[in-house]
Amino acid sequence: MMRSSSSHDAYPVRKVTLPSNDVRTVVAYYFSKLLSAGFDAAVERTKEALKREGFGVITEIDVQQTLKEKINVDFRPYRILGACNPALAHEALQLEDKVGTMLPCNVIVQAASHGRIEVAAIDPVASMRAIENPALLEKARAVGAKLEKAINSL
Repeated sequence: MMRSSSSHDAYPVRKVTLPSNDVRTVVAYYFSKLLSAGFDAAVERTKEALKREGFGVITEIDVQQTLKEKINVDFRPYRILGACNPALAHEALQLEDKVGTMLPCNVIVQAASHGRIEVAAIDPVASMRAIENPALLEKARAVGAKLEKAINSL
C-alpha cells in the first residue's frame, strides 16, 4: 500500500519514482496496491472489496474504450469506478451541501508494468481539506479508512 502516516494537520506525503527514475516527494492523495491478476479479474475483485466495505459502484468508465472511440488513441486498460457508500455520502451532504462536487470516490484499475495491475483509490481526506469543515474532515477519515481497507484486502 502506498500511504504514508501523517499528523492530524499535515498532508500525507510519499516518495515516488518517476519513469525517468527521478525520485520526488509528493502529497499522497490516493491509496494503491499492485496485483498479479488479469485486468478483468482485478476489476471484479475491486468491486467485491468495495462492496464488503459498504460501497456500490455507481459509475464505470472504460478509459481505454472511450479514448479509442473519441480520439482514436490506443491506451492501456484503465477503468474508473465511481464508488459510493450511500449512508456516508448522505451524512457528508448534510454537513456540506456542495460536497457532491467531490462525489463519488473514484477508484482506478489500470495495467501497470511487468504485467501487474494497479488499483488506486482517492484519499478523501486529501480532497476534503479544501473545505474548511472539521466535521466533514472527520467523515472523510471514516470514508478513507473504508477505502483503504478495501484496497488492502485485494
